[in-house]
Amino acid sequence: MLAKTTEYAIRALVFIQLQNWEKKRPGVIEIAREIEAPTAFTAKVLHTLTTHQLLISMKGRGGGFFFSENESDLTLLKVIHVMEGDSLFKKCGFGLKQCSDVNPCPLHNDFIKVRDGLYNIVAGETIHSLAEKIRNGSAVLNRL
Repeated sequence: MLAKTTEYAIRALVFIQLQNWEKKRPGVIEIAREIEAPTAFTAKVLHTLTTHQLLISMKGRGGGFFFSENESDLTLLKVIHVMEGDSLFKKCGFGLKQCSDVNPCPLHNDFIKVRDGLYNIVAGETIHSLAEKIRNGSAVLNRL
């Protein structure tokens, strides 16, 4: 359901959070390798995230990517909004432009449940909470 750019953005942010907890600031190549994404594409994703101030980057010795102190509550919803807008939570599951409660598509009632369920998940989860699951061993970031 999420665009590939959004998937990479979330994975990159989680990895950066894990590295920041270890007092490290990873660079583009390290992030791309860890999230299993092309380096050039990862650079574009990270540029978008820094442009929207979800992340800070610093060039040169001791540089890399990191979070400001107050970004521990960065929700997945905010990341999705930056990377692909709100259409994921508004569009028709059947692809119709005029789908509504008055003129529903064949999937309308069931898809609303899925769409609202996804919204509730991403509104409640943060980059910090996902990274914490990895840190405590209850989840993984990449293939084993």
